[in-house]
This record gives sequence, C-alpha cells and structure tokens, in this order.
Amino acid sequence: MASSNAHHATGFAAGAIAAALVMHTGGGHDGLFYLGVLMSFIAGVAGSTAPDWLEVAWWSRKRKLWITHRTLTHWGIGWIALLAVSYFQLGHSIYAAAAFGFACGGLMHLLADWPNPLGVPWIAGRHSLNLWNSGHCDLIVVAASWAAAWFIGRHVGLPGMRELDLLKHLRF
Repeated sequence: MASSNAHHATGFAAGAIAAALVMHTGGGHDGLFYLGVLMSFIAGVAGSTAPDWLEVAWWSRKRKLWITHRTLTHWGIGWIALLAVSYFQLGHSIYAAAAFGFACGGLMHLLADWPNPLGVPWIAGRHSLNLWNSGHCDLIVVAASWAAAWFIGRHVGLPGMRELDLLKHLRF
C-alpha cells in the first residue's frame, strides 16, 4: 500500500488525466463542458482514496471496516468496468464525467498499491509486483503517475502541452 500522501499526490495526477480525457472527448453534457471537466478532476482526486474509505462502516459509531481490506473495493474489474461504462457515456450525461474521474482515481489507487507484497485483486485472486513494502518508494509511484498525466495530456492534444516538451529545454 502506498502512503496516504502518495495516494493523494497520485490522485491529483489521476484527476488531471481524467480532465484531459474528458476535455479531449468533449465529455461535458450540452453547455456544461467546463463543469464536466472540473467534475472529472475533483472526482479523480476523490477516487484516488476511495478504495480505502469505501471499506469503512461510516454508519456505525466505531467506524470499523465493514469489509476486509483490499477485497471488493480494490477489485480491478469493478474499477475498469466503471471506467469503460462512464467513458462511453461521456457527452450523454454530465454525471459520466464525474464517474469517469472517480474511476480514474480508483484505478490510480490500485496501481499505487500493486507493487506492495499484499497485492491487488485484479481479476480473481490477488496479484503483487512484490517490489517494495508499504510506504517505501512513494516518490517512484508519484513520479510515474505524473509522467503518465503529462504523456496523456500531451498526446490528447491539450493546448500548451507541446510547449512543455522537456527535451527542448535540456540542451547541453
């Protein structure tokens, strides 16, 4: 499991990815284009911690887990299904943009937890990359998420992303 700070930092990257893709697809509904982009970003940030807070029984006084950690709320198929369904609904419903952002954040959470020995249940059983223990190498996870956000933003043609070409500024 990545640290809470890493999940929050990767959540902003997930929000940026979701907003870029919603903007690229014109995923706002009717005249609410920018609202859809904003909702996808905010939902991406919220979704990045969702697999953990969805496990908590908020309705009870003790706030214990109602489900075992890294089971149903960390199930990859569910998050991928939400991502796919909401993506194909972009432009048809304003709520699709928020659902898409939420799914992007949830998937980013799973990707951040995947290197941990505990792993993530992608399909049926848990799978782990077994690279490091919880809280270690968070910088790698955060850097990879922001590299993905830059790559996706650049390749979906967001305005101004061409000027951020790092190779142009690294002349020796």
